[in-house]
Amino acid sequence: MMRSRRTTIGVVAMILTGAIACRDTANTPAASAGDTAVDTSTSRPKVALVMKSLANEFFQTMEDGARAHQEQNPTRYELFAEGIKDELDVVRQIDLVEQMVARGAQVLVLAPADSKALVAAAAKAIEAGLTVVNIDNRLDEDALTERGLTISFVGPDNRGGAAQAAEVLAKTLNPGDQVAIIEGAPGAFNAIQRRLGFEDAMNDAGVEIVASQSGYWEVDRANQVAAALLLAHPHLTALLCANDNMALGAVAAVRAAGKTDRVAIVGFDNISAVETLVKDRSVLATVDQHADQIAVNGIEHALAILDGTQAPADVQTTVTLITADTLQ
Repeated sequence: MMRSRRTTIGVVAMILTGAIACRDTANTPAASAGDTAVDTSTSRPKVALVMKSLANEFFQTMEDGARAHQEQNPTRYELFAEGIKDELDVVRQIDLVEQMVARGAQVLVLAPADSKALVAAAAKAIEAGLTVVNIDNRLDEDALTERGLTISFVGPDNRGGAAQAAEVLAKTLNPGDQVAIIEGAPGAFNAIQRRLGFEDAMNDAGVEIVASQSGYWEVDRANQVAAALLLAHPHLTALLCANDNMALGAVAAVRAAGKTDRVAIVGFDNISAVETLVKDRSVLATVDQHADQIAVNGIEHALAILDGTQAPADVQTTVTLITADTLQ
């Protein structure tokens, strides 16, 4: 549907030497931000879920989980769910937040594409009277402090989860081995935390990190970065990727270089396209942060704040290490 989505499908097909049936990522919300007819016959709070790229299976799964939850709780709230077309379309995400405010949403559950740039949009939502809960990627604490804001964060321990995956890798390496990190978008809190988690485990194992470059969360960019790293560092033994989309790109680059048996790969997110690769050990480990529940947890917390049954607070959600052994 979108260039990044078509690229993902093409790379996955190349990786698995066959077509993989990818899910339709078309955004077909029950009520989209462009709709003008809003049901005003009910006092149910209107919950706006604004996510990152729905071309990424992780966020499509997040949306699906939120919609299933609303369908199970139809009298509790209305749900408006929207996402951007690619991971870096920050301007569009800000616009979506503003549209949700204009539509009269009482709650904003936000997975920000940029930890700093979305703080101003969140602040405007709060000024308009919305209850705001931050999910998935934490808003920048310094930027929040500058505005005198405290916003609940509902999401996983990204650093700890990344360290778990990297520790699996460390057991296969020797001190002095060379590895590289393919990071997420620069400045994104979860990207930084995952890089730090990878570094924690590699440093503990005495492994040399020879490079750390951004793949911007995307398959094609990560593929290009991985290919360049493999050329620049012929003794590279592993690529640690901050999400599974980038792990897909790295797998394709490793296979194209004929180094499948020499370069290990770890990822983060446990998307379905990577599960087959974990089973055949093309990807050594990934981390399931339970995408289908992250938005649900954020919605539940926001509704509890709204009705006064809970005070705003950070909520740490579960991560699960995924390896070939856990999938047996």
